[in-house]
Amino acid sequence: MQIVTRCQHSFWSLVAVSAWLTAGAAIGLADDWQHWRGPSRDGKTSEASLWEGAKWVHPQPAWTKEVGLGSTSPLVVDGRLYVLGWHDAKDHLQCLDASTGKSLWTQSYECSQYGRKATGDEGLYGGPTGTPEFDPQTKFLYTLSVDGHLQCWNTAADGRRVWGINLYEQFDPPQRPRFGRSGLRDYGYTSAPLVHGDWLLVEVGDDEGTLYAFDKRTGNVVWKSECRDESGHTGGPMPIMVEGVPCVAVLTCKHLVVMRLDGGHEGKTVGQLEWWTEFANTIATPTVVGSEILITSDYNRHAIVKLRVTLAGISEVWKQPQPSKVCSPVVHEGHIYLAWEKLRCLDWDTGKLKWQGGSFGDDGSCVITADDRLVVWGRGTLALVDTAQHSPKSYRELARVGGLTNADCWPHVVLSGGRIYCKDRQGKLMCLAAP
Repeated sequence: MQIVTRCQHSFWSLVAVSAWLTAGAAIGLADDWQHWRGPSRDGKTSEASLWEGAKWVHPQPAWTKEVGLGSTSPLVVDGRLYVLGWHDAKDHLQCLDASTGKSLWTQSYECSQYGRKATGDEGLYGGPTGTPEFDPQTKFLYTLSVDGHLQCWNTAADGRRVWGINLYEQFDPPQRPRFGRSGLRDYGYTSAPLVHGDWLLVEVGDDEGTLYAFDKRTGNVVWKSECRDESGHTGGPMPIMVEGVPCVAVLTCKHLVVMRLDGGHEGKTVGQLEWWTEFANTIATPTVVGSEILITSDYNRHAIVKLRVTLAGISEVWKQPQPSKVCSPVVHEGHIYLAWEKLRCLDWDTGKLKWQGGSFGDDGSCVITADDRLVVWGRGTLALVDTAQHSPKSYRELARVGGLTNADCWPHVVLSGGRIYCKDRQGKLMCLAAP
């Protein structure tokens, strides 16, 4: 493991005091990480970036565990970590002690490494890709396998299975179509489920509806969306309020679609915008701020676009050639941050590049902390970087830990309880904390 620091100890001591005060000097104020992209599903946390004082200078892996192949991110709830991985022809849902990595329980089920209609790029992925979803009301955890196993587990009863169905077997969704000249690609199911009230929203992508609402307690179908596109290859649907109406933004295989969730209008399309790539994937999740949405793709798109949504439809605000592939953009204090190849800072109002730096490959991700810093993970490197609030004109890296893995780091980084959790697609899960 290589450790690089770019600051003096006196500077870190000053930062440490500020971070300690910001964090409330207690893990009791820590954010649970209950959903894909964190507490508010936006890549931001109310926790500070430093563990205890200047310890970011020498962060160490507190524990490491092999959890199985897959690109899902872990969840952390009430001191427990939940992670899904594949090995020996099964998916394994594991519950670990978040501080020690000790196994508390495991639930497993037979599953293929790829979806049954999958084709293309098998060397770049495999195993589960959709991050689980936790429901604080019921304490149920929802998982979706690459081969369509949608299941509900009771975390209060050692993960006892409550209900489950297979989307391929029950709804027979079609294989995703060919786009452009790059060949046929279908990566199975990749999106995280989303709890909304009494519903579990899932991208099924069959000819009766792209999005299905299931009763979260029974698994029964409640409604299906008006849109009937094939499901997308992203992190999952995102909630959005449009003129006071609860809606959800879904990046399907062909469009960005905003759908209503209010009574009497469930699944009705508010607006849609054509958006597809020649690789049949977009990967980065839509980022929602108020009634505006960011979507971004490389490939034939090579762009990031800001959109405004009203009940009359979707309109473009701006488009810039600053794409992301895997990293879902994070918006904070008038700036957009994304980690693809380099960490980039864009202006929220215009999308123009303000600064860039570092090297994080195709597989970067980032989290914004309460003390206006970025924890960035990519290419086996974990870095601490100032946001534009601290460094408005240039990339400023404060510390870096390298050599943590040689595998792809598709799973997004997680910060919870004063610990950082990094995972690669081969299943190496690392917890980093102050020594």
